[in-house]
Amino acid sequence: MSDLPCSQCPLRPLPLFLSHNDEELELVQSLKRREQRLGPDETLIDEGQTDAPLYTLLSGWAYRFKTLSDGRRQILNFLLAGDFIGVQQKMSDAAAHGVVTLTDAVFCVFQRDSLWELHRRSPSMGFNITWLTAHEESMVDDTLLSVGRRSAEERIASLLILLFKRAAALQSDGGADGVPFPLTQQHVADGLGLSLVHTNRTLRRLERRGLHQIKGGRLYLRDVKSLARIADLYGDGRPPQRPLV
Repeated sequence: MSDLPCSQCPLRPLPLFLSHNDEELELVQSLKRREQRLGPDETLIDEGQTDAPLYTLLSGWAYRFKTLSDGRRQILNFLLAGDFIGVQQKMSDAAAHGVVTLTDAVFCVFQRDSLWELHRRSPSMGFNITWLTAHEESMVDDTLLSVGRRSAEERIASLLILLFKRAAALQSDGGADGVPFPLTQQHVADGLGLSLVHTNRTLRRLERRGLHQIKGGRLYLRDVKSLARIADLYGDGRPPQRPLV
């Protein structure tokens, strides 16, 4: 399968993403090297890797994580189409986290010095990178708030709403027929600092109350208002319109 030109990217027409002018598209196209396809549970970036390029997730799901020496894992955030990956490594000598796919995924691969070229050749695209980095930091901040202060029910309710609305923004139906949900309960537990048993019990309790349903690899929100009250989110969880690299 041949690589798509940036001008024909299927993500660009979506209302979630800001439009770019021809010069910006040409710049991104000039820095793109290829597309990389991975299957589920494959590694895109290893922890400590020193030569990882930059990526944009074109389709599929993935996650960023860090592990301790005994193998315990903390998932930092989940990655969906349009997310820009690898900036953190550019601030240090090696990747401080790993990235693994959850599903079949396609990544746009950019040369390693693209970060500097974008800033040098297009201040507007440089600002976009800064915006995307700050936005990802805000998502990690919300995870930290969940792990540090929210109860198990609040943590899971927050995760379900945020992931649902992020995924729904990538669909033409806005999530009317649910959204893909490739996470296992272990992924949820590792993302929220919960035990697997506690995660299972809490998900079942929320589902019995008619707040959500996970069926056939899809997530359905049955009572968004009640789930939002439990989550105690800032805002409604809907992702803001954003740049696309």
